[in-house]
Amino acid sequence: MNVRIGHGYDAHRFIEGRPLILGGVHVPHDTGLDGHSDADVLLHAIMDAMLGAAALGDIGKHFPDTDERYKGADSLELLKHTANLLFEKGYALQNVDATVIAQAPKLAPYIEEMRVAIAGAVLAPVSSVSVKATTTEHMGFEGRGEGISCHAVCLLKNFNTPST
Repeated sequence: MNVRIGHGYDAHRFIEGRPLILGGVHVPHDTGLDGHSDADVLLHAIMDAMLGAAALGDIGKHFPDTDERYKGADSLELLKHTANLLFEKGYALQNVDATVIAQAPKLAPYIEEMRVAIAGAVLAPVSSVSVKATTTEHMGFEGRGEGISCHAVCLLKNFNTPST
């Protein structure tokens, strides 16, 4: 079986006047994340992991922040586009595991909704999508409440290659 592993990372700072969107889900919070699109760090890290696993570059290559088409873009739509691009290249997502790093807000109540949204966007079973959240015990920019970061890893399978 031809499988490929990818890793993605993203970070955005908090800013007033924007909704907080994580994993395609609106999370109630007094600030949102700053970015050209909706600044969904979770989906951005997942897209980078997927693109990296297929050696197709990163989200900046595919969705540059200099392109007005992506200003305020819904990252779930960008994730769908990424999954379609991988499908065209013969890859399907086998699983993804992501860790969101944020001191606040608490994300546990929204994790399942995020998993469902991500799975729907990449046409994978929810059981193939893992989303976790952790704090840094008040260390670093996340711990000081300045922003949120995320790491993601994924496994892709090339469905054009016969299994052995």
